[in-house]
Amino acid sequence: MLALAFSAAIAGIDAHVVRVETDSAAGVPAFAIVGLPDRALNESRERIRAAIVNSGFGFPPGRLLVNLAPAGMRKMGVAFDLAIALALLATDEQVAAAAIREYVACGEVALDGSLRAVPGMLAMTLAAKRAGFARIIVPEANRDEAALVDGIDVYAVPTLADAIAVVLGNGAKFRRRGVTVLDTSDRAACGDFADVKGQTLAKRALEIAAAGGHNVVLVGPPGCGKTMLARRVPSILPAMTTAEALDVTKVYSVAGLLGARPRVVSTRPFRAPHHTASRVSLVGGGSQPRPGEISLAQHGVLYLDELGEFTRSTLEVLRQPLEEGTVTIARAAGTHTFPARFTLVASMNPCPCGFRGVRGSDCRCNDMAVQKYLAKLSGPLLDRIDLHVSVSRVSFDELVQRGAAETSATIRARVELARERQLARLRDARVSTNAAIPAADVRQLCPLDVEPLALLESAVTRGTLSARAFDRIARVARTIADLSGSERIVREHVAEALLYRGADGSRTA
Repeated sequence: MLALAFSAAIAGIDAHVVRVETDSAAGVPAFAIVGLPDRALNESRERIRAAIVNSGFGFPPGRLLVNLAPAGMRKMGVAFDLAIALALLATDEQVAAAAIREYVACGEVALDGSLRAVPGMLAMTLAAKRAGFARIIVPEANRDEAALVDGIDVYAVPTLADAIAVVLGNGAKFRRRGVTVLDTSDRAACGDFADVKGQTLAKRALEIAAAGGHNVVLVGPPGCGKTMLARRVPSILPAMTTAEALDVTKVYSVAGLLGARPRVVSTRPFRAPHHTASRVSLVGGGSQPRPGEISLAQHGVLYLDELGEFTRSTLEVLRQPLEEGTVTIARAAGTHTFPARFTLVASMNPCPCGFRGVRGSDCRCNDMAVQKYLAKLSGPLLDRIDLHVSVSRVSFDELVQRGAAETSATIRARVELARERQLARLRDARVSTNAAIPAADVRQLCPLDVEPLALLESAVTRGTLSARAFDRIARVARTIADLSGSERIVREHVAEALLYRGADGSRTA
């Protein structure tokens, strides 16, 4: 007898509905799965057999064949277990074959018949809704994640027997519909800018970066507070919108980083990979492409400490994501595009020993060593970093100053107002920050009057600005104007934006 069920397969960070076609025939007992299954999926045969028997049902006799269609798409993971089990029971008429076709079923079955959470459930539920299904059966541990999708009934069940009860029409108590209310106001314990003594210029630059989504690099000697500043950037970013939280949760779900009991990612990510990180770990990839650090930093902050210690080849792979907000990974198994809309915050020393240009310190680096150290940062990469900030050591008077420094809450209030102005202006451009304005729209959305243009003309004439840098300065100036509440970009805004170009002294573009 033939039976049909539906499940979902992950491809990149998206999912696609898969047909689980099952056939039983007379003959020597056998059980085969075809349709490009991976090893974990092939091993599900014994799990499913034990789960069915231990749940009080009979395992179908005869020759059993399961086909996962489309057959040309590789199937990975254990999320197909539940759908295969339901389809097998339908071939033996223990479950109505017509009933299981109304559901998408995703979940791993244990030997005792209980269901375990699987990664990528949010993407699978979205795929089910996109394919026109009104119901989905998921493990109880994936309940909150699946319930984030509006317009589909989610049946979160703890066991295979309960999933069968749902199919038989007795699962009302497991039904959950509607969107879970997201609380995106919580903030990670990332510290407060009130803890930072001095560093007025660096704080101002980071405020601009947070307000407009601009990339920034902090250059200074060891112990001046670069890491302390960078780790507090999330504290001044606005709370995530529901759409942003869903985007981030989807990436973390596919990457399997939501934990044993998946939850919604409600705070902006802060990712800080070590400088020994490989290119694949940074941008994603592998034989079966998975999200890298830049995708895990979606709508948040990617912090690269000791930027000069990363290999040049690793840093160069950031060029496309910084420009386009996405990264495309091509492998033999397929080509996938991952999101990469993050704010890059980097920090580095001015030379290998870190003390070049520091008063009272003896720099041991010769000019050739400094040149080799800075050569890891190519011109095209630096061109994509909007703010280059020189961070000096804090003076003794600043260290012992008793006056209260400005808090993150105060700075965040200004950032949120600037973001609101951007959202209102950029609604038609379908972007949310000034840094993401397409190059074709910069002239229209960041118009410059005669005086600001004259200031930029001198920099272009001297050859210190590329065409890309010209557009990036216009975007930064627009953010500075938003922070000041100005509708127009004036000369002072452009002058401040120019201040942040080439502060490390190695590049001026």
